[in-house]
Parts: sequence; structure tokens; C-alpha cells
Amino acid sequence: MRAAIYSRVMEDSQQRDVQLFFDELSNQKIRPVIFQSFFESIKSIIHLPADTTTFSDAEQLTEEIEFIISLGGDGTLLDTITLVRDKKISIMGINFGRLGFLASIGREELRVAVKAIANRTYVTDRRTLIHLDSSLPLFGNVPYALNDFSIHKRDVANMIKIHTYLNGEFLNTYWADGLIVATPTGSTGYSLSCNGPVVFPDSGSFVITPVAPHNLNVRPIIVPDTNIISFEIESRSDQIICALDSRRELVSKEVQLAVKKEKFDVSLVRLSENNFLQTLRNKLTWGLDKRN
Repeated sequence: MRAAIYSRVMEDSQQRDVQLFFDELSNQKIRPVIFQSFFESIKSIIHLPADTTTFSDAEQLTEEIEFIISLGGDGTLLDTITLVRDKKISIMGINFGRLGFLASIGREELRVAVKAIANRTYVTDRRTLIHLDSSLPLFGNVPYALNDFSIHKRDVANMIKIHTYLNGEFLNTYWADGLIVATPTGSTGYSLSCNGPVVFPDSGSFVITPVAPHNLNVRPIIVPDTNIISFEIESRSDQIICALDSRRELVSKEVQLAVKKEKFDVSLVRLSENNFLQTLRNKLTWGLDKRN
């Protein structure tokens, strides 16, 4: 069995756990294929198997690789989405970061996680993606996101007007600093911080959440993910910011934008004892009030 390993950087405090991780891969006879820049940063301080190979882009993730394991936080896991694309490669996130909504497997579960892959005792969750169509070429050959698509005013600009349509029918004009369209997975991310609702991953919906709206009666709305959501922008500035997850581009306000459900989805690996409700309770401390 072969598994790709992706990470941005290893901190000194993580060295012991990273070594433990690679040792367990060897014990379970899982051959690692390490992201090139990460390999370069650890090869002199981490003992790696002699047959370790590397990859540097999405094209080098071949069909013989069954898993890609992300060592880091949620941002690191989001990077793997741009590498996996429409390949049938399952994604496991081991949390070396802070909150870890997506990378929900803790560092203390390293051995358990690797054994689960080897013994195939894990659970996979299918997660939908959001796809961006635009009148200008944006985000290269990865115009999709796991969490959300968002439109923002530039830092120095006044609020913008975002005329929003569902399947061509007018929904609302948002006078705001920006607008987020989140997938169910992304409902616990940026959208949640802007007072958007938490949506179950299998709900088949998008959440439209304004960022700092001028009108106080404007609230987030949940729509079926069968809709095509399109936008027209008005701004005193010539440019706006478009974002897919953590990737951003500065574009003309004249750009035509529309989002829809991506044709393919991704598989996130979790341990059998972990589920969405447990993640909510653990990460948001729901149900931990001493009065309960």
C-alpha cells in the first residue's frame, strides 16, 4: 500500500510525533510518498524508509496511491484538495494545528489512525465541493473549494453591492463588506464566524452568508445545492477580491461570477468512533456546560 504525505512545515515540538508517524507507517508496511518541499525540510532530522519517494504536483499522484495524509491544521488539509482533484484518493487529516474541524484526528491518535488505514477499519465521508465559473480565467485548473467561495471588497474600499441570483432569478442585493457561499463542510468555517448556521455535511445545500451587512434585517440563507448562484458587483473601487478557501485573486469588478456544485466530490477519512456530532461537541464545546 502507498500513501502520499503532505505538510507545509514541521516545528521542533512536532519532531517526536512526526518520527512516530513514519515509524508506524513502516510497521504497517505502508510506503510513503512525501511532498517534495516537506521531504527536503525533514530528511536530515527524521529517519525515513529507504524506499521513500516524493511528489511535487497533482500529476504525480498516480492511481496506485490510495490515500493522502495531511499533517497540519485545516488549512493544510485544504491544500490537499487542490492536489487530489478528481482522483479517487481518500484524504486523512491528522491535526498538528489548532482547532482541527477537518483534520479531526488528534496527534495522540497517530498509531490508531495508521493502523486503521492498514486494516481498512476507517470510515469515509463524501464531501461536496463548490465550483466557480467566471468570465475571466481565475484559479487556474482548480476552480473549486471544499469550504467556501467568497467575494470581498478591497481593504481600502467602501462596502460593495452584490446583486445575487438563484438560477437567474433575483434573490437580494447585499450591501456589505463581502458575501460567502459555503458548502455544508464550510458551514463550520468562515461562514460560522459571520453568524452563519451549522449545516450537516450530507444536507445537500449551500449557505449564503453576508460579511458585515449594512442592513440589519439581512440574514444568512440556506439554499439547495442544485442552484446556480450568480453575482453582479458594484463598487467604487475598480477591483474586488475573490476567494476559494484560502486562495485569493484580485479581479476587476466587471467580472461575471457564478458558483454551483462541483461534478466530483472528495472522500475524507475518519476513525469509526469519530462523527460530526462528536466534532461539534469537542471543537465548539457544546454540551459541556456544567449545568447540563
